[in-house]
Amino acid sequence: QVQLVESGGGLVWPGGSLTLSCAASGLIIGTYTMAWYRQAPGKQRALIARITGGGNTNYADSVKGRFTISRDNAKKMVSLQMNGLKPEDTAVYYCNAVFGWRDYWGQGTQVTVSS
Repeated sequence: QVQLVESGGGLVWPGGSLTLSCAASGLIIGTYTMAWYRQAPGKQRALIARITGGGNTNYADSVKGRFTISRDNAKKMVSLQMNGLKPEDTAVYYCNAVFGWRDYWGQGTQVTVSS
């Protein structure tokens, strides 16, 4: 059974930092493209960062230069380092794993940026 479990969310002041982690089980993470999405209240879920099995990354313009996605295939972990957080970054953040038709999601972790 495939599971993706996110952690690391919370409340942070504007300008602060958080690191989200996604622990994967039940799959060979190295073969998957891993991604982070987020969904703010009243908005659609949107892709913010993606990393391929070969380590190529791409980011949404809204987070480029502030967020960094990384992966550790041996530990079956994907991380999202978030710096310079803004109130508009407030959302539920989801981990995603895709390989061909296989598409898996975590349950999400809440990130709230507020003073």
